[in-house]
Amino acid sequence: MSAPRSRAAQVFGRRVREARIALGMSQEDIANLADMHVTNFGRVERGEANSELHTIVRIATALNIDPGQLMAGLYGSEMLPDRSHAYSVADFIAARREHESR
Repeated sequence: MSAPRSRAAQVFGRRVREARIALGMSQEDIANLADMHVTNFGRVERGEANSELHTIVRIATALNIDPGQLMAGLYGSEMLPDRSHAYSVADFIAARREHESR
């Protein structure tokens, strides 16, 4: 089994699983409604997939919830996989101001 792609993917997948279970539906049911292969849907629930926007919308539609509910709070460098420069616009502006003040 693969490891979760990121903390965001892990949280997203957990939310999808919780919504599916609350509806009493199987992975296969939701995968069919979302026009996905059940294997790929399972990867989403396990946080192993990096879902595209249209996939997120299809899953949310199948679950009858707003995609924003699945995505809420999934921001910040702690949610992303490690990368060589995890830099936000706030970091960029602060660095530019510091550079300009010299």
